[in-house]
Amino acid sequence: MIVAVPPKVSRPSARAICLDDWGRILLLHWRDPFDGSTKWEPPGGGIDAGETPLQAARRELIEETGLPGDLIEPRPVEIARTFRWNGRDHEHTEWFYLARIPKTEVSPASLRPDERDNFLGYRWFSADELRLSSERIEPTQLLDVIADLTRL
Repeated sequence: MIVAVPPKVSRPSARAICLDDWGRILLLHWRDPFDGSTKWEPPGGGIDAGETPLQAARRELIEETGLPGDLIEPRPVEIARTFRWNGRDHEHTEWFYLARIPKTEVSPASLRPDERDNFLGYRWFSADELRLSSERIEPTQLLDVIADLTRL
């Protein structure tokens, strides 16, 4: 019997590393619609046709948090990322941008219906909380990305 293996999804994405005045990092909590597993990750998503990574990061920040996209600084850190989501393997490039956020209230009012169904909330994490967490936090090299962005 031959089993069809779905192809890997490869859609470049852009994400915002949001730091508040206390140095905490904003992460969104998501439930995988395929298997119910959960993960925390920075706001962001796929780059649409005709969009630059910076434009995508700014759009995604507004859509997923209600925070102003113009807070994102234009110097990215680029990483190759592989992960499993919604029953499929994903392998693509992601651009991470730094955003210094003066307020910590988030309003994800512009989520798509499928995103609303799987959005579990948000939280501001200290670096120590990220280091010690037993929960799934993506990307796995998040603390390295943050260190690179804050050194630029």
